[in-house]
This record gives sequence, structure tokens and C-alpha cells, in this order.
Amino acid sequence: MAIDRVLSSDSAGSGEDGFNFALRPESLDEVIGQEAIKEKLRIAVTAARQREEPLEHILLYGPPGLGKTTLANIVAKEMNTAIKVASGPALNKQGDVMGLLTNMNTGDVLFIDEIHRLSAPVEEFIYPAMEDFKVDFTVDSGMHAKTINFPLNQFTLVGATTRAGLLSAPLRGRFGMLFHVDFYSIEQLTEIAARSAKLLGLESNDTSLKLIASRSRGTPRVANRLLKRVRDYAQVKGTGKLTTDIVERALRMEQIDELGLDELDRSFLRALATVYDGGPAGIEAIAATLGEERDTLEDVVEPYLLQIGFLRRTRRGREITKDACKHLGLKYSVSKKEPDQPTMFDEE
Repeated sequence: MAIDRVLSSDSAGSGEDGFNFALRPESLDEVIGQEAIKEKLRIAVTAARQREEPLEHILLYGPPGLGKTTLANIVAKEMNTAIKVASGPALNKQGDVMGLLTNMNTGDVLFIDEIHRLSAPVEEFIYPAMEDFKVDFTVDSGMHAKTINFPLNQFTLVGATTRAGLLSAPLRGRFGMLFHVDFYSIEQLTEIAARSAKLLGLESNDTSLKLIASRSRGTPRVANRLLKRVRDYAQVKGTGKLTTDIVERALRMEQIDELGLDELDRSFLRALATVYDGGPAGIEAIAATLGEERDTLEDVVEPYLLQIGFLRRTRRGREITKDACKHLGLKYSVSKKEPDQPTMFDEE
């Protein structure tokens, strides 16, 4: 179910990446939202260029689809340097990183997405590269093994992660700047949708764009994906222009309600309310009930439900809220058992 999910904030593949690439802002001035990050980056970039030094290493963390890759590309453009892109899971051994690092020119940006998924040997290998701009590379093995010290050009590592808590302390401590990329407001998403519509040559009005923004779960990637779906619907079922009626009908067809919930979100909440009497229930149990992967529910479904107050995380598990039940037309019922109720293993 989650693979074809319209509201998923994960990338849907190279086709969508190409579509989004054409809509990406190319400078800090073009970026909509994230004002605090923009101001800090603008100051850091200006200072580094005045001193003719590379930027400090940067860590961007937050939910997927909020523009971490876009910001990394903008940093490279603002510094007038090249950017090399890699993914944490793809860097399996030291040789994979060695090839990247030795080809970096002074000031270049190395962007590693999902950096929390680097293997331990690779992570330890890049510590001296980040700190001292050198690496010790082992050649051959056994009796003939020897370690060669390679000096590197000073570069900027930009890491992106959706799970900052999984980063080791030594790696996190080597980043000079850490920025949390947060969800966008409806007004900001409306502005983003308007910019995208203009670039696509799509005729629209503010009301229709705001309707798309209100159901985009605070995520620009979702807003652009919905805009693309609605554009197709308007072309086939309408005149090609985005109107409120066309957007409503297109989103209804996609089973996206007025709060931006789709069928997977509603199934999650219904299972919690009916099967588990409102909770608390463990995420593994809910995943088994829905036939979904635990990671899908934790990374894709829960963040937005938590954000809008439809879900609570407790030490005993997940609990549904009264607002969620009201939205779904379900009876609100949560276990009254106290978390500190003594058990047979507690001391008298």
C-alpha cells in the first residue's frame, strides 16, 4: 500500500526527482520558508567567501521531502563550488569514500544523504577527513599491508538525515553547523505551489493552490506531487485550468481528506481505535494488523499524525486522541490503566 502512496514524503524514484529538480530554487533568495536556516547560511556563506575559506561541515536533519537536498545544492552554488552527491547506504567500504574524497577540490561540497546509514568502518574512516583533511588508507593485506597517509583538499561535508538520533556522537560532533529543517505552513506551501505552477505554465488561482497546500502535510515534495496529479486531472476532466472544483474532485479520487489524511492514515487510526480500544498499543502489533512495515509507519505515517495531535506516543505504546476519533466518527475509548500500576515484579 505504501509503495504507491501519493502522500508519502519519500522520493518516488528518478522520474519524480527529475520533475522536482526542475522546480527547485537555485539560490537562498528563491527559497520559501526556513527563514532561520536561510539567515544563518547566508551569514556563514558570506563570511567564508570573504575569508576565502571553505564552509564548516553542515548537518541537515528533519523529515523527508522538506528540502535538505535542495539546501545542499544551494550551498554549493552560493559558494561557487562543485557538489558531489552520495548516499549513506551506497558507501559500503573505505574505497568507496576514498574515490570521492581524493577528487574533491578546495571548497567543494560533498553531500551524503541518509548519513546515519553509513557503516561503522566508513564512518570511522571519514573522521580524520572531516577534522584534519587527511585519511589513512590501508593497501594490501596480511604481511604486505601498509598504511598510506593521503592529504586532502579542504572540503565541506553536508550530511542529511531523517533520523538524527541514530547518528553517533563522534560523527555529530564533527559538524560545525546543525540545522533542523521543519514542516512548512499552509501559506508557505501555497507560495511554493504557486511558484511551481508558474514554472509549469499551469493556470490557477489562489484558492485552488491553497487547497492543495492544506492537504500537503507541511511538505513541499508532497505539494509538488499533488500539483502534478491535479494538473493531469484538470487536463483530462477539465479545461486544463486549476479550479477549486477540479482540485476537490482530483483529491477526492486520491482519497485524500480535508486534513491531508489518506487511506493508510485512516486505517492506522481505525485499527488503533477499534482493534486496540484506542491504545496503548505497540507499533509492531499495529504494523502486523495493517500488514505494513514498522519503518513505514514510523517514518511516513506517525510524524504527521503526531504533528496534528491525532496520535500520542507513550511508554506503553501508541494512543489515539479524542480529535482523531471525532474526525473519523469513532467512539473515543482509551485504556485507563495507570502506567505506574504495580506488577508482580515490583517491590512491596
